[in-house]
Amino acid sequence: MEFQIRLAAAEDMPQVLNLIKELAKFENEPDAVEVNVDDLKAYGFGKDALFKCFVAEIDATIVGMALFYSRFSTWKGETYHLEDLIVTQSHRQKGIGKALLEALILHAKTHKIKRVEWVVLDWNSNAIEFYKSYGATVFKEWRTVQLDEAHIKNINL
Repeated sequence: MEFQIRLAAAEDMPQVLNLIKELAKFENEPDAVEVNVDDLKAYGFGKDALFKCFVAEIDATIVGMALFYSRFSTWKGETYHLEDLIVTQSHRQKGIGKALLEALILHAKTHKIKRVEWVVLDWNSNAIEFYKSYGATVFKEWRTVQLDEAHIKNINL
């Protein structure tokens, strides 16, 4: 089965949202997705787009995606953060995830990006081994820290 990797378009966002929801379910957070198609269109396209997304497509159906955005490292300069990389369950083990990650890496090389980074759940050993096969470092001493919307609202400043 042949697939094509390309940059996403606004009209792809309903299928991208389905993949985001599939990933949330896989990560045992099926009710955590709050964004909708309109959010994805508003934040991903136009002059002030906040993210870019590569999609993998088979016969006009999107079966995978790599959503990323630019960050700035005070140590390195411009970096990319890979927010989500997912291939739908029925199309895994066909080289699609590899092609999506490589599209992002090539994009980073082309744009002289200093680092590509992302997070991976500690129990997702398949993903960890996949990333390590590219020479990625999986840090054990760094911890992701977040303030959610409720806590942001409740902090009195």
